[in-house]
Amino acid sequence: MTPANPKLKNRIGESLSGAQIIWEALVREGVEVCFGYPGGAIMPAYDAMIQYPVHHVLTRHEQGASHMADGYARASGQVGVCIATSGPGATNLITGIATAMLDSIPMVCITGQVPSALIGSDAFQETDITGCTIPVTKHNYLVTKPEQIAPTIREAFYVARSGRPGPVLVDITKDAQQQSCVFEWSDDEIVLPGYRPDYAPLPEQLEEAVALIKAAKRPILFAGHGIIKSQATDAVIEFVEKTNIPVACTLLGLGGFPATHPRNLGMMGMHGETWVNKAIQDADLIIAAGMRFDDRVTGNLKTYAQNAKKIHIELDPAEINKNVWVDVPIVGDVGEVLADLLPHVEQCDRSEWLDYIDEIKGDSAVRDIKNLPDLGKLYAAHVIHDIYRFTEGKALVVTDVGQHQMWEAQYYKHDYPRKLLTSGGLGTMGFALPAGIGAKFAQPGDSVWVICGDGGFQMTQAELSTCAQEGIKVNVAIINNGFLGMVRQWQEFFFGGRYVATPLLSPDFVKIAEAHSLTGIRVEQRSEVEEAVRVAEATEGTVVIDFRVEQEDAVYPMVPAGANLHDMIQRPAAPNQDHNPIFETGEDE
Repeated sequence: MTPANPKLKNRIGESLSGAQIIWEALVREGVEVCFGYPGGAIMPAYDAMIQYPVHHVLTRHEQGASHMADGYARASGQVGVCIATSGPGATNLITGIATAMLDSIPMVCITGQVPSALIGSDAFQETDITGCTIPVTKHNYLVTKPEQIAPTIREAFYVARSGRPGPVLVDITKDAQQQSCVFEWSDDEIVLPGYRPDYAPLPEQLEEAVALIKAAKRPILFAGHGIIKSQATDAVIEFVEKTNIPVACTLLGLGGFPATHPRNLGMMGMHGETWVNKAIQDADLIIAAGMRFDDRVTGNLKTYAQNAKKIHIELDPAEINKNVWVDVPIVGDVGEVLADLLPHVEQCDRSEWLDYIDEIKGDSAVRDIKNLPDLGKLYAAHVIHDIYRFTEGKALVVTDVGQHQMWEAQYYKHDYPRKLLTSGGLGTMGFALPAGIGAKFAQPGDSVWVICGDGGFQMTQAELSTCAQEGIKVNVAIINNGFLGMVRQWQEFFFGGRYVATPLLSPDFVKIAEAHSLTGIRVEQRSEVEEAVRVAEATEGTVVIDFRVEQEDAVYPMVPAGANLHDMIQRPAAPNQDHNPIFETGEDE
C-alpha cells in the first residue's frame, strides 16, 4: 500500500504535468530523500520538485549521486533514488548502476531524455541510455507520455525491491514532463506477465538437505549477502546454535552473522582467513546461504571443496549451478528456507570437527588481541583495529576498494547487519565517500566511517563539497600509502616488482578538507590514532583524517587469482623475529 504522508495533498483526479506526477509517484513510494544533478532535459522535474516533501541532495557528479542512492539503499534496506539529465548526465550514472547491479541493490534511477520528436536525431545531449544500461539494470523504461509516468514508476519500485533486488532506470522525455494529464494512482497489487519473483522451495529439496545435514561430519555454512538482504540473521543464529555448524562469511556477508559469535570462523576467499579456506577444502558438506560462489571465493574450481556435498539456498535460480555444481539446489528466501529446515535438523555434537578447525587455526587469530604491537611504524592494520576498538564495533563503515577494503574486513569485527557497506561484485574505486553520504542520510543517528585509499578517495573527493553544503557528518579515514595499493601488491607478487603507474602523488588532504571548511587531521604515528579518532567522533561536521601508513605493506594471506583455495601466500616473517604477530595471519611457513 502507498505509505501515508500527511504532507502530501491528495491530487488524484486532477490535471498535473508529467513533472509533478514524477514527484507524486515518488512520495507515494515512500521516498524522502533523493540524490541528483540537474540539467536541461530533467529541468521540468526539478522545477516541480519544490512543491513536494522530498529532500534533494545536490551532488558534485552524477556518479556520486548513484553511489549515494546505493549507500542509502544498503544502509536502510529501502529503495535508493538518483536523478540525472540526458546524455552525459545519464551516462555518468552507469558505473554506480553497475555497482548496484552486481551487489543486488534496489535503486530507481530517473533520467531526463530529449523531447520524443528528437529521439534518434543526435540531438544535443541525446544518448540512448536505456540501450546503454540494458546489461547493468534489472529492467529499464523509456517514457514518452505523461500518463505513463505514474504506472511506470510504480513498476520500477516493485521490480527494484522484489525478488533479487537490483537497479531500475526510468528515462522520461522532456515533453512527457511538460505535458499534462489526469493523475491516477492505484494501490492494487502489481502483476507483470513473465515476472514472478516469489519462490517456494520444493518439499523434496528440503528433505534431501535435512538428510545431508544429518549425515555430515564436517559441515560449514556460508553466510552471504542474501542473509543481510532477507533480514535472516536471527534465523541463521538459531539454525547454527541448534546444529553446531561453523560459519564462514563472504565479504558482503560480513555482519549477517555476528563476528564475535563462537561459531563464526571469519571471512573466506582470496584474502580470507587461512583456517577458513583450509576448513572449506576439508569439509564434507557446504550449506551456501545467499551467496553466489564468485571467483574471489572459490579459487580454482577444479580443486574447490572436492570432498564436500553442496546445498545452495539462493533466491535467484540463475545463480544455482552457474559456477559450482551443487547436490541440492533450493530456490527461495534464505531466511524462510532456514526456518523451514530448523524443525527437522538435529542437535549435533560436532566437537571433533570444531577441535580440528581450532587446531589448524592455532595462534594465528591475532586480531583478537586488544592492542597490536607498535613496531615504530604506522600500519593500516593499526588504524582499522583502533577504529574498531574506539567505536566499540558499532560504527557504520563504508569502504572503498583495494587493500584497505580487505584490511577492514580482517580487522573490524562486524556484529550487526548493514554496518559494512562495500562494493563487492564490481569493485568500484570511488564508491566509499558518496556511499557513506547516502548511508548517513539513511541512518542519521549512526557514526559513519568512510575508509578509503588515497587513490579511490581522489576519484570522488569532490563530494566533500556535498558534505559541507548539506552539513552532514561522516568521518573519512584515508589509508594513505602513496600507491594504488592493491595493484602495487600484485605488481610486487606477480610482475617482478615493476611498479608501473601505481606510485601516486596526492594533494595535501588536510588542506583539501580545510578548503571545504571541514576539519582535517594528519596522523603519522600509532600513538596519534586514538586522539584523531576521538576528535573525529566529537567534531560536529565531516572530518578527514590522513593516515600516513607504511607504503609497501601487503594484504595477507592471499590466494593468487585462479590458484587452489588452500594455496595461500603467507606474510614472510619479519627480519630477526621468529614470531611477529602483526605480520602473521596464517599458519607458519
